[in-house]
Amino acid sequence: MTEAATVVPMIRMHAVNKHFGPLHVLKDVTLEVPRGEVVVVLGPSGSGKSTLCRSINRLEPIDNGVIEIDGRPLPAEGKDLARLRADVGMVFQSFNLFAHKTIVENVLLAPVKVRRVAKDEARRTGMELLERVGIANQAEKYPAQLSGGQQQRAAIARALAMRPKVMLFDEPTSALDPEMVQEVLDVMTNLAKEGMTMLVVTHEMGFARRAADRVIFMSDGEVVEDSTPDAFFTAPKSNRAKDFLGKILTH
Repeated sequence: MTEAATVVPMIRMHAVNKHFGPLHVLKDVTLEVPRGEVVVVLGPSGSGKSTLCRSINRLEPIDNGVIEIDGRPLPAEGKDLARLRADVGMVFQSFNLFAHKTIVENVLLAPVKVRRVAKDEARRTGMELLERVGIANQAEKYPAQLSGGQQQRAAIARALAMRPKVMLFDEPTSALDPEMVQEVLDVMTNLAKEGMTMLVVTHEMGFARRAADRVIFMSDGEVVEDSTPDAFFTAPKSNRAKDFLGKILTH
């Protein structure tokens, strides 16, 4: 076996199925994300993108199939699942910040509670992360005092505070005003450049073109295309992708 063949992908999904009642939302999904790679998942609404993202850390339980993080099968529940989730950072559409805690308190809460990091050290790291996402000057404010873009950047800093092996983004800019989208995408682009393994569900085509190593296109619960951004945007293979791009890129 070559060395390349023995490298364990950071995320591995094999024959994953998921139903919501009679609706088959993930159909035999097989996908690998190598470490250090940025994979962007595109597709029309209802194609299963968010369910795919949320199933990777078992926010959505799957019906059958295999999901592994860094070579380890995803536990169904309990402490092992909590431990594995700590390695998987997740950023949602809504920021889910604790309203009664300051921004820096939001960031250092999980490292102190879950990773048992000393509070002083967690605060120092938290401030460094807020600096990294460009909002260190907002550290002592409460979420309601920040713009949507600033809150989402705080949510990214909070996820990074756990030192995750991989970051999942579920449409992180869809709840933002248009003028705030770019500041969040800039933070994500920098993370990509730094080599963070990322799976990003998004409608932001510019980000997909610029920052992705691979584009996954989903439709009706299936992975229809898996290619480079250049190949996907210039020469999509499937009619479903052509139709999708035709609608998106003409607006």
